[in-house]
Amino acid sequence: MLTAQTKEYPLAKELQERIDLVLESHNYDPTQIVGILLEVQDLNERHYVPEPTAYYIANRLDMRVTNVFDCLKFYSELSPVPRAKYPIQVCCSPACRVNVIDSHRLIETLQDLLDIKLGETTYDGRFTLEKVTCIGACDRAPAVRINGHVYDHLDTKDKIEQLLRSLP
Repeated sequence: MLTAQTKEYPLAKELQERIDLVLESHNYDPTQIVGILLEVQDLNERHYVPEPTAYYIANRLDMRVTNVFDCLKFYSELSPVPRAKYPIQVCCSPACRVNVIDSHRLIETLQDLLDIKLGETTYDGRFTLEKVTCIGACDRAPAVRINGHVYDHLDTKDKIEQLLRSLP
């Protein structure tokens, strides 16, 4: 057995059942860990995979929990820490920084409107502002990704304000 897990975290039976359904839909295949984690993360309102859940998944897939955490920390769509209801991901890849003059203005505008800095969450828990490597929208920049959805052509303060107001 690969898993020499030292921590045991009991999860609520209902959560275990929901996670097991996700694992079953992926045939308990550890090579599908990213897809599994994305689906399990969607079960959590704060858009993250808590440590007890990571241990549970590692045990069920018979894999090292460090592999689970490596995925959680590597992929920008995944998180091992709680996020806001709406994590706003701004692309800061070299291609976007070179090709999109407005990306820096987008970050500044979001910081001003939300009164937070990169990596912070608003006081009400609605928004987290994150810098990510790529959101796959170079042709539509400046853009952000929020809960997996790309919002593009955010080149004015009015468009950014409208986007923020449109999120319930």
